[in-house]
Amino acid sequence: MVLALVFSLLSTAAFAQTGVIRGTILTKNNRPAKNVVVKLNGSQEKEVDSLGRYEFQALAAKSYEIRAKHISFASQVTTINLKEGETRILDFILQEDKNTIQEVLVSAKKPIVEHQLSNSLRVQVPILELSQNVQTINSEAIAKQQAFNLSDGIYRNISGVSRQTHWNDMYVNIHMRGSQIQAFRNGMNIVSSYWSPLSEDMATVEKIEFVKGPAGFMMSSGDPAGIYNVVTKKPSGTEHAEVTMSLGSFENYRSTLDLDGKLSQDEKLLYRLNIAGSSKASFRANEDNKRLVIAPVLSYRLNTKTLATFEYTYQKARMTDVGSAYVMSPEGFGSLPRETTFTQKGTEPFNVDEHSTFLTVEHQLSSAWKLTAQGSFFSYNQTGASSWPQDIFPDGKVIRKSDIWDAKSTMVLAQAFLNGNFRTSAIEHHILAGIDLGSKDYIADWNQSIVLDSLNGGQFDPKNPVYGFDFGPQSFDRSLSLQERAARGGGSMNTKYSSLYVQDQMGFFDNSLRLTLAARYTSMAVGTWGGTPVKNEKITPRIGLSYSIDKNTAVYGLLDQSFLPQQGILFDGSKVKPITGNNYELGIKREWFGGKWNSTLALYQITKNNEITSYGPDPKMSVEVGQKRIRGIEFDIRGEITKGLNLIANYAYTDGKVSKVNEGADQFFVGQVLDGADKHIANLWLDYEIIHGRARGLAFQLGGYSNMDRATEYYSQEFKDRNIEDYFRLDAGMGYRTEKFSINLNVQNLLDKYLIDGGSYYTDYFTTPVYSWQAGAPRNYRLSFSYKF
Repeated sequence: MVLALVFSLLSTAAFAQTGVIRGTILTKNNRPAKNVVVKLNGSQEKEVDSLGRYEFQALAAKSYEIRAKHISFASQVTTINLKEGETRILDFILQEDKNTIQEVLVSAKKPIVEHQLSNSLRVQVPILELSQNVQTINSEAIAKQQAFNLSDGIYRNISGVSRQTHWNDMYVNIHMRGSQIQAFRNGMNIVSSYWSPLSEDMATVEKIEFVKGPAGFMMSSGDPAGIYNVVTKKPSGTEHAEVTMSLGSFENYRSTLDLDGKLSQDEKLLYRLNIAGSSKASFRANEDNKRLVIAPVLSYRLNTKTLATFEYTYQKARMTDVGSAYVMSPEGFGSLPRETTFTQKGTEPFNVDEHSTFLTVEHQLSSAWKLTAQGSFFSYNQTGASSWPQDIFPDGKVIRKSDIWDAKSTMVLAQAFLNGNFRTSAIEHHILAGIDLGSKDYIADWNQSIVLDSLNGGQFDPKNPVYGFDFGPQSFDRSLSLQERAARGGGSMNTKYSSLYVQDQMGFFDNSLRLTLAARYTSMAVGTWGGTPVKNEKITPRIGLSYSIDKNTAVYGLLDQSFLPQQGILFDGSKVKPITGNNYELGIKREWFGGKWNSTLALYQITKNNEITSYGPDPKMSVEVGQKRIRGIEFDIRGEITKGLNLIANYAYTDGKVSKVNEGADQFFVGQVLDGADKHIANLWLDYEIIHGRARGLAFQLGGYSNMDRATEYYSQEFKDRNIEDYFRLDAGMGYRTEKFSINLNVQNLLDKYLIDGGSYYTDYFTTPVYSWQAGAPRNYRLSFSYKF
């Protein structure tokens, strides 16, 4: 009733019926044109969106001159005599301007500011107009900061984001707003277990989008903290080739190849091919890590309205048994030298083969409506072992062991969604509706161990390490199939879901006021640790309001919900309910200096209810924790300060605590800080390139990243007042860039500090309680050479 009343009042207050001019601008190969400015009568102007669309509203009946302009295309001008209340469609097909194209190739620099979401995030409205905090890292920033893998820390360019490091660089485990967030690739949720997916190689990545809080337009079944979406590289229609060679500390070698071009003279069939190979050791002994990535993409334009894109990515990883970064001691965080490792050479290596495919079909039903359908298949196979102590004693000596970790995962995912816009009276409607389907299966054997040290005086001493085996050669038993071994040890997880959603973003007063009403219905069955799947279904609403104070400034408010089924048996006999989460958010966004900068300030509160944990008296039973509450402030700013000088800066304050504890949840207490909820996270990155004179192309970089009042995971109330020291890492670099060649040197941890990464904790699991942590790398460098041809 309240929503209906709001809608009625806004409809009544809207202007009377007025005229509209809209259209789509395509290149000569029928692809959406980008960065095109459309001018109306030489004054009012708009930039096309990611689909090449533009629209002018609330126009009086008279004659209008419409000009489409881009520096690398010949301008086109058309005059329209618009009648009262008329909607006119005016499309353009641009042709290259031979007089300006050479200038563009020499001088163009890709900005670090993004104004549009990728197509895979479905909501095709400018970021400024979206009633939610969404931040993006594009390929320009990724390249300049020399991030090779998603685990390298590129996420630090987003406020409040950190990594709870685990299993080296196999998995990323990104945290934001007090929880681990869901991993998406090209708009599809690719999480099949607690640890997946295999971290992406940056050679295949065009941009990474962070959606803060629940996103009903993407999902409602997950943690309310949000998601990150990795957008892979696609064919651009422009002939391009680039090779990069890199080397660095700790025997770090890497090569990449990026090919982009046309396979047919009519430019209907395009391709993109990215290949990356790397090999590295570590500042710790006995570690090696090799990766291979092959990622071909084909894009075919069936006609002027339909585009099909097929992607295949193969990732091969081979490394020392994972867990080699963990060290443990009863004497406190950082009490062992940072190069300390418990890992022993000769244990079984860790091997992963991952195959993934995407088929995406986009069909432009009309200038105002577009249908997108996408299917994906993932196959993941893993054999190997993980390191973990068998026991630790009061003197700090360790009995080491190696645990088997064979795993297999398959995922079949599908989605279809419709984007469109129309007007009713003076109200502009941006419609999104769709369906999501998915089936995920994960099985693993982690139920065999090989002890490396003897119980009788042969313990490993991390203060005086002597590497070797106390026992003869041993191997894991793989005589049974993985399916049988997984069933024997409860090593299976599976998820099946279907979801329907609809959203209407309504624009009032020439789209200066935007009201978003949406709802998603989700049916999901989740099975964990070999248990019978638990099915839940729920409708989650979404309400957003955004108002443009002027064309560069918008304020917004949001209420969004999520839920997540969970499995267990409550000790009191009641039914296990899904975790539910509510997100309340207020924010202000602004674009500065013609869109060269943008900034976002957001305040939020998330509450999580019904989460269960083990019940102390009977570990087979569960109990509801109570409630968790996360409050925070986030600020992001990025852009070009002056010619050649780019800035990325952010800050986040996070107050994530247990706010209510139910009887029986003895390991929790009111006020307990949530794992991963570091109170203060700040980042600053500057890149300056000289653009005039003899030193033109010379570039300098400086960046600092800090976490303060850090939150740790712990399993004892005795540890509630013990925290890790604050984290601060300073990086610097310099390089030389031309339109074809670049060389870049980055030095990380310039101050050579002993850094303790996230994911550290205190536990009384062993004979003596211990601190567990992972040390960050000492001062190290990366040097890259790139050539475009």
